[in-house]
Amino acid sequence: MSSPCSRPITVVRYSPSQQSVWDSFVVGCKNATFLFKRGYLDYNPRFTDCSLLFYKGGELVALLPACIEAEVFASHAGLTYGGFLVGSNVGTELMLSLFAALRTYLQENTAATKVVYSPVPHIYATYPAEEDLYALFRCNAVLARRRVSSVVWQPRALPFSTLRKRKVKRAACSGFSIAESADYASFWQVLAENLQKEHGAVPVHSLAEIELLAARFPDNIKLYCVADGSGTVVAGTVLYITERVVRVQYIGSVQAGRESGAVDLLFDYLVHKMFADKEFFDFGTSVEQGGQVLNGGLIFQKEGFGGRAVVYDSYEVDVNSLPNIAH
Repeated sequence: MSSPCSRPITVVRYSPSQQSVWDSFVVGCKNATFLFKRGYLDYNPRFTDCSLLFYKGGELVALLPACIEAEVFASHAGLTYGGFLVGSNVGTELMLSLFAALRTYLQENTAATKVVYSPVPHIYATYPAEEDLYALFRCNAVLARRRVSSVVWQPRALPFSTLRKRKVKRAACSGFSIAESADYASFWQVLAENLQKEHGAVPVHSLAEIELLAARFPDNIKLYCVADGSGTVVAGTVLYITERVVRVQYIGSVQAGRESGAVDLLFDYLVHKMFADKEFFDFGTSVEQGGQVLNGGLIFQKEGFGGRAVVYDSYEVDVNSLPNIAH
């Protein structure tokens, strides 16, 4: 009797008519988050979508959110992480078959010569899901980028550092208030000024884009702000909330907020009260140039909140080096 993994896999490129099929499958995956729903994937017209659905014996077994640009097929250039999205029924042999099917599809239907693959970090999975890492090893994929993120494991959270505690205490005496907010415009002004001054950069999302995404995913994207006695926003953060992880997407504060510890007060509230029941609180990455440069000041602050390293990786592999057999 042949192995189920030996049965042919059919690959279909996503089209908008498949949105309900795609989104329903995402909900049941062991390693997917709301970022992979089409309402998030499709908001950004800057990327040419080349997402794929993988069927075995007529049954949908995997999704691969992706985009394509010239000779580069990426999963996914517009996301922090990507990779094959699978249910708990997908094991290692089947994953190798999925990579083999990807090779065939790309060779027959695209001009892609390179795959950029960013696996979903383990903290987001609801069940072990690192079969793709083994497949990448088997095809000699090269680790091209490693970004260090600072994550608090809530069941055994480390205490805030002495400096962070001192700033929390100072801010608690400053008459600040903390609340969830829908005023993205006020926060975006603070954020944009911060990024321009500190890094000569702008937010990845425009104000219109973040407002659109927050409207589409009100349970997953939330803004929390610190205001002074006059109601002026002095600090804030945009959070991406998934089943196991609260991830800091943006942090911003005015000079007075930084000096008075408003950011420290905000995260003391979010980590220890508002989201104490979540397994992980992810403060985000602190690197530049694909991980080659560590921002010491930024990671010092995040590790002061108790965060320790979880890496967000990206691999590169030639299409011709992908597996061409099941195992």
